[in-house]
Amino acid sequence: MAAMDDQPNTSFLPDLCHTRAVLVVVVVAELMALVVTLVATYYDAFSMERLAITSLFVQWVGLTSAALVCQLRPRLNRLPAAWAALAVVLLVVIDTLIFSVLARLVMAWVSDSIQPTTLWGAEIPVNGLIAAIIAGLVMRYFYVQEQLRQKGQAELQSRIQALQSRIRPHFLFNSMNIIASLIAVDPDAAEQVVEDLSVLFRASLKNTGSEASLEEELELCRRYIHIEQLRMGERLQVEWDIQVDAKSAMIPLLTLQPLLENAIYHGIQPLAAGGMVTIRALKQDGCLVLSVSNPKPEGDGHHKGNRMALENIRHRLEALYGDEVAVESRPQQKEYEIEIRYPLQ
Repeated sequence: MAAMDDQPNTSFLPDLCHTRAVLVVVVVAELMALVVTLVATYYDAFSMERLAITSLFVQWVGLTSAALVCQLRPRLNRLPAAWAALAVVLLVVIDTLIFSVLARLVMAWVSDSIQPTTLWGAEIPVNGLIAAIIAGLVMRYFYVQEQLRQKGQAELQSRIQALQSRIRPHFLFNSMNIIASLIAVDPDAAEQVVEDLSVLFRASLKNTGSEASLEEELELCRRYIHIEQLRMGERLQVEWDIQVDAKSAMIPLLTLQPLLENAIYHGIQPLAAGGMVTIRALKQDGCLVLSVSNPKPEGDGHHKGNRMALENIRHRLEALYGDEVAVESRPQQKEYEIEIRYPLQ
């Protein structure tokens, strides 16, 4: 306990207000009762009656202690970690002592072997000591788990920022090529592209490596498309099919823009007549489903080009949302589509 960091506003205490947490408490309490009963067989024969009584007592203590921690958790989390853990240990010990006395009262009522003058038996302080040791070990476990979680979050943010920094040079390189192609034929348009590009980068740098609203991401895509349309004209057509609340849905910054860039460069640009890029967003089974589709030039059996952006997007989404993320490419005969699926938060 002394090794715990004495910083306020800790949050390492588990949330015992949910059904799953209560089920875990019940199972662990029953296992403890079974262990206690089996240890007693070193000195006496195994008894189902003893197991039943021990289980009832341990379940009483476990469930009432969980209920108390559930109710007091918001206040306990405002304390430094060491004080919060100490408070939980004292809470469990007091709860154990109270139920030990109550159990002895019940035993005195149903049996003549215990007299009212001997209600405070030797096993009561032993029960309190066992409760203190177990509660202390559990608090230490949850504290270490929280420290590991915070370390993982720090590493996650570093990883996301590293992946984000790999996307930006790729986007900047292609955008500068667009500007270079416009300078000789339309300087005013080139100047407008530079202004749009500066706005786009200022927005992307605002939340490096973090999430943004889908609406903000779509705005970045629109600015990028405006830059491309200045170069490609009517050859580039875009269809938007947004069926979700873009203001509330969250997405890692610069997720759709690299996919849109690949769709234009490897799907629209090789076609003399151009084509249409379709951006879809919908909610399905609690997940946000995003897709970018574009026509595929004839004879192109594989969507050629740099896959770095797609792999980076996959890693960033997996780092934020875990194994439920799916990033799939679907090359068809006349169309190429990339679909992203991840759980809505």
